Amino acid sequence: MYQSRLNQHLQKTLSRGRVAVTHPRGCPDIGLHLFDPSVLEGPLSHDEAQAVVGEPAYWSFCWASGQVLAQWILSHPEQVAGKRVLDFGAGSGVVAIAAAMAGAAEAIACDIDPAALDAVAANAQLNGVTVTLCGDWHQRPEPIDLVVAADVLYDPENRPLLQAFRAAAPEVLLADSRVKDLGDDQYHRLTVIEGRTWPDLNEFEEFNQVRIYRVAGNP
Repeated sequence: MYQSRLNQHLQKTLSRGRVAVTHPRGCPDIGLHLFDPSVLEGPLSHDEAQAVVGEPAYWSFCWASGQVLAQWILSHPEQVAGKRVLDFGAGSGVVAIAAAMAGAAEAIACDIDPAALDAVAANAQLNGVTVTLCGDWHQRPEPIDLVVAADVLYDPENRPLLQAFRAAAPEVLLADSRVKDLGDDQYHRLTVIEGRTWPDLNEFEEFNQVRIYRVAGNP
């Protein structure tokens, strides 16, 4: 049922699009319904290309920062264990799923795209975990112990999110491969890990260096 629904979502922008279950290289313990690149036997038509660029199905790819943050959480379960964790801009839900697998008291996936929430539901079921769905950041469950977010700063207009995250929870984990200087000294860099979007989009090498930041304690 889920796979059929996700295919319908994807085919709104790419008529021959479909999803397939795959395990991203950066977090192989998590299975996801993602875009199946085998459907692209030839070049995209002009209309297809315009549709993909104009309304990209972000949830159908597992971006580098999401993989890196998900794997980091699985490797450091004490960072989420027993906490109410909200994954902002959840996309495929990989980070929320990792939090649930690592022992979060509740993992909440927040995304304004209904198709993304369908993807999260499908992927949570695939991995045998429960994830709460939230379609509006401003109507999120309260209280939140930890906000997690990956690759949400691609638009400069999203910078105010950094402060919004700090105001929403006492702890924040942020992964980003696009912005080298956050301009917020409350975010302390923990590590830099290489990752690649899955399926691979052959992005510039600079976008494969993922920085993980942490905020601990309200400012």
